[in-house]
Amino acid sequence: MSPAQVSKNSHANGSEYPYPLERGAQRNESATRLRKLMVEAHIDPTKIVQHPIAWDGLTARLVEEAGFPMVFLGGYAVSASHGLADAGYLGFAEMVHRTLEVCRVVDVPVMVDGDTGYGNEVNVRRTVQGYAKAGAAGIMIEDQVSPKRCGHTKDKKVISFDDAISRIRAAVAARNEGVDIFILARTDAHIISYEEAIRRAKAFFDEGADAVAIEAITSVDEMKRSRQDLGPNIPSFINIIEGGKTPSMSYDDLAAMGYCSVAYPLTLLAAGIKAMREALQGLLRKTESPDMIMRFEDVCSAVGFQEYWDLAEKLTKVQ
Repeated sequence: MSPAQVSKNSHANGSEYPYPLERGAQRNESATRLRKLMVEAHIDPTKIVQHPIAWDGLTARLVEEAGFPMVFLGGYAVSASHGLADAGYLGFAEMVHRTLEVCRVVDVPVMVDGDTGYGNEVNVRRTVQGYAKAGAAGIMIEDQVSPKRCGHTKDKKVISFDDAISRIRAAVAARNEGVDIFILARTDAHIISYEEAIRRAKAFFDEGADAVAIEAITSVDEMKRSRQDLGPNIPSFINIIEGGKTPSMSYDDLAAMGYCSVAYPLTLLAAGIKAMREALQGLLRKTESPDMIMRFEDVCSAVGFQEYWDLAEKLTKVQ
């Protein structure tokens, strides 16, 4: 490791893990669990943490129900749930509200999209601390200009290298001085050059980020090369958007390349839009419900009625 990595990203907990599992001034159990998941996947080339993106309490429940070990609350999907494009419309308040909503209904760790941090370094500090206090296990901060946009769409821009470092440094300081939270530092600087993206990702890790992500890598060769160029010490994520810029690959292949985690920002949203449109067209064509509709009992179970009934029965017996 470089001297900066030794000072800011070394472990001193005497554990079997090569990275610290707790980093903030105040312990956050969910952050520790998330960090452990990522470290285990990073050091084992047969493992990778997969997670489709959720956008509200219901989709988070479904992700957990399916058996995924974490939930990622993504900006694209949350924006879509407001009827908006992922183009910087949403702010801190909307995302904190969704974070509280999701953390209330699932037990797995929740990572939340922090976009650009919603302003300068002071705003970044507030965002990191606000997400952690709302229950988030992790936060993703990126180096786009504000207002930002989906990393796989056109016309995006990034801030300067120095400003990007200041942004991540502010996020790390907020974590270290407050409630612990896993920091994923993302760079969109591939639009400048592959070399600039690598430069920034390394610098973000040196500043104390837990992991890095290079957004919108465009080829399998660059996916492999980026993992080699980042080196074995830096855990890294990758986003796979169906039809996006980054090639889709199997879990085994991504793990073998050295990625510790893969996110699927569009999968649930695209499936949901398609299913709802088909259901709506079915209703237009005939008076009865389309064949795809779940049984009422199954819907009640999916949205949490069974937990409500169990709790009501328990409390009634106590009285």
